[in-house]
Amino acid sequence: MLDSSRHYLPLHAIYETLDAMEMNKFNVFHWHIVDDQSFPFVSTTFPELSKKGSYKSNFIYTPEDVRNVLRYANDRGIRVIPEFDTPGHTQSWGKGQQNLLTQCYDAKGKPIPNSYGPINPVLNTTYEFMQKLFYEIAERFPDQYMHLGGDEVEFNCWKSNPILREFMKDHHFGDDYAKLESYYITKLIDIVQNLNRSYIVWQEVFDNQVDIRPETVVHVWKRSTFPTWQMEMKNVTEAGYHALLSSCWYLNYISYGTDWYKYYECDPQNFNGTIQEQNLVIGGEACMWGEYVDATNLISRTWPRACAVAERLWSPKSFKDYKKAKSRFHGQRCRMQLLGLDVEPIEGPDFCFCDDAI
Repeated sequence: MLDSSRHYLPLHAIYETLDAMEMNKFNVFHWHIVDDQSFPFVSTTFPELSKKGSYKSNFIYTPEDVRNVLRYANDRGIRVIPEFDTPGHTQSWGKGQQNLLTQCYDAKGKPIPNSYGPINPVLNTTYEFMQKLFYEIAERFPDQYMHLGGDEVEFNCWKSNPILREFMKDHHFGDDYAKLESYYITKLIDIVQNLNRSYIVWQEVFDNQVDIRPETVVHVWKRSTFPTWQMEMKNVTEAGYHALLSSCWYLNYISYGTDWYKYYECDPQNFNGTIQEQNLVIGGEACMWGEYVDATNLISRTWPRACAVAERLWSPKSFKDYKKAKSRFHGQRCRMQLLGLDVEPIEGPDFCFCDDAI
């Protein structure tokens, strides 16, 4: 997964990532293309989204850019799954689409100027907009799956808004704003399913007891909060849903010294589940979030640390000894260097002979 919102990633950086993915048998590129900070995706249906929501007029992905990324990935055996995360993480959306976000109010019941929360889930216009936008997304991205997000939805603004509070009363939701989130996500799922697409959601959608369909894929990502990722995987699969794990593999978190062995030792099926539950785990995903990452350090920060994730996900459970993997990783790092990829050392002092890397 690459995040192209916090820092815009030029196409050459995405292409280099796809090259490295091919070398390491990563077969899905999850493109977290927009977020609070910027909306670089150029929509032909709603062009104001990128005109007003991108960092700069040239920090965008045109329809031709998207086609080129899809073609480049396809030539390397890589699928591209787009993520348009809602209802939270959408501040940049509101710059180009009026009345999409929720107006926040102060303690005296007055609107706070230029203060907006998640997408407003009570307006019919919200769903009319989503239907048109996701129709375009489905036209542009041919993969069967879309990632719908659904993580980290802040309820404070919703709670402050008198129109939303009245809606909660009318629908007998009480004070449980997770039910309002469920209302929104359910309607969005209906839109996506009417487009004959499948979908992935972040784990909060499951945790908040949103009424999701049996075919939902739940993306487990939380790293150190209760419940642990092992407990979360158990809960998700016990409920009958397919699971995708990222908790162990947030590559944007760095530390001094060697850390790749931690990625190598993590097994997404290593939880107290039945065989049937463990078989609902469809794979894992390495994530590179973009708060402190752009084209200058994307490759070096991602690789060869991500190689450990690839070998883990393609290997049997018996392959757990990272010490035996060390020489393989060193050789792979050198091969990647030969291709011109600026990958970092896997641990302490070493060097690459060109002959060793062939």
